[in-house]
Amino acid sequence: MPPSHAAGPTARADRAVSPAVGVVLLVVVTVALAATVGVGAVPDLPGDPPPAAHIDCRADAGPDRVACTHRGGDRLDTRDLRVHVAVDGDPLTHQPPVPFFAARGFRAGPTGPFNPSSDPGWTAGETASFSIAATNDPGLTPGASVRVRLLADGYTVAAAETEVN
Repeated sequence: MPPSHAAGPTARADRAVSPAVGVVLLVVVTVALAATVGVGAVPDLPGDPPPAAHIDCRADAGPDRVACTHRGGDRLDTRDLRVHVAVDGDPLTHQPPVPFFAARGFRAGPTGPFNPSSDPGWTAGETASFSIAATNDPGLTPGASVRVRLLADGYTVAAAETEVN
């Protein structure tokens, strides 16, 4: 037999197996990499969901006072809240650091759960208020729109908008 006959069938069989093994190995590597990237891309699952509540607010220009009433939903712990107030879309220069008694940009003596001597748990039916000092900007002018947002852990847990009386 000529040498090309003897090596021919064996070489063809080896060549047919090599591409199949290569394709299977590439698929396995691709699946393994996809699984690794997929597991690394899963965000941390949050613990308990943030509280949610409904509030109504009113704003009075005379005393520069903003009062918000908890109308329902979860109990809010004011120690965990950040309050953000905007007048006609412009945020106050100094935001109320609840709970507080004396704070830059505000008159002393907020009421309800915004006052540190009160129970920090804000529940349905309770009203919390604060008065904006003349050193804060913008001030409350009749007809202006005031938006109050309550945030906990970066999430808005309640919001209200009202017109200044």
